[in-house]
Amino acid sequence: MNIDKKAIITGVVAMSMGAIIGFNLSDQEEQSAEINSAEKKEVLYWIAPMDPNYRRDEPGKSPMGMDLIPVYEEGSDEEHGIGAIKISPDVVHNLGVQIAEVQTGVIHSEIKTVGYVKYDEEQLKHIHPRVEGWVEKLHIKASGDPVKKDQPLYELYSPQLVNAQEEYLLALNRNNKSLIKAAENRLKALQISNAFIEQLKQHRKVTHAITFYAPQGGVVDNLNVREGFYVKPGTTLMSIGKLDKVWVEVEIFARQASLVKEGLPVSMTLDYLLGKQWLGEVDYVYPSIDPKTRTLRVRLRFNNQDRILKPNMFAEVKIFADSKKQFLLVPNEAVIRTGTRNVVVLALGKGYFKSVAVELGVSDKNYIAITAGLKAGDQIVVSAQFLLDSESSKTSDFKRMHHAKDEVRAAGVPND
Repeated sequence: MNIDKKAIITGVVAMSMGAIIGFNLSDQEEQSAEINSAEKKEVLYWIAPMDPNYRRDEPGKSPMGMDLIPVYEEGSDEEHGIGAIKISPDVVHNLGVQIAEVQTGVIHSEIKTVGYVKYDEEQLKHIHPRVEGWVEKLHIKASGDPVKKDQPLYELYSPQLVNAQEEYLLALNRNNKSLIKAAENRLKALQISNAFIEQLKQHRKVTHAITFYAPQGGVVDNLNVREGFYVKPGTTLMSIGKLDKVWVEVEIFARQASLVKEGLPVSMTLDYLLGKQWLGEVDYVYPSIDPKTRTLRVRLRFNNQDRILKPNMFAEVKIFADSKKQFLLVPNEAVIRTGTRNVVVLALGKGYFKSVAVELGVSDKNYIAITAGLKAGDQIVVSAQFLLDSESSKTSDFKRMHHAKDEVRAAGVPND
């Protein structure tokens, strides 16, 4: 059978042209359908391609001279807001994304801070003279010296003390009970001991330099005089403090103030005594914030029977505070701290994620309270959130690319 080659070639060409025409018609119909779909959507506003925060109510140019992009009524961008991104399930799995739910609960806070050891000021005695005079002899030579109660501290010569003794002797010689009582009371008011008054009564002899004694046992601090010093009633000669109990003053952030109250248990450690721990309690919470550091001072009390703790030692402190107040809680690792803001990545469902700014409250070693930006039941990312936040925060957002494609198609420009 003879086959007409010319007829075969003509048929093949005709079939090819038909296929091409059919493909073009199909592509045109698809593009036409997309354009019609885009035209049916209502444009909410127009944004700049490089700055989603730049919005206008009509088309125009961005500050960089680029055409504004329409944001439509429907679609993922409008459902989840600016910054939402969509990640395929495979990518989510490969990134190791883990999701947790925002819950309500209480904070079992362990407030870590530092402080300094101080004398227990309730047991700190300041030594002042009650008359003017000269220190004839000083029995205490240096700060830090231990003293016992009624141990001699210094000897003082004062014309007032000499006059007070002479008045007492004069009253004794006259045997006037009222004068004797008045002169004796004056000597006691000038801190003359009962033993010295009894000695003066027996020997009837004026002493020019009178010895003064320690009102309590402890250690000497703030020794401000030496032998031969002229002193007045306003002069602080020295202080005597006890070390069987000490105070530790610490500072905490103002946001933690509501968690701290008197009586809370505390623990303390020192760097140079590893393995040793002291247990005490919160003794007092000061009523004002430091105007310079914006911190709250808290005073702690510790037993120090072995006297290992010394004033001015540097200490690390933990305050164990339990709050009954309910907070919105997220795991600590879910929060991204950038320095200028705190961010949490929301899992919006169906592969959508979005970074949101939050305000932080108190925290413990596992959870942190959220005071603004989230609500109970929200799903948040607790791993790989840095990558998602970086993608969500880009000004070249997925949303911009999506709407740019819609704009091209709406203009009738075919895609390559």
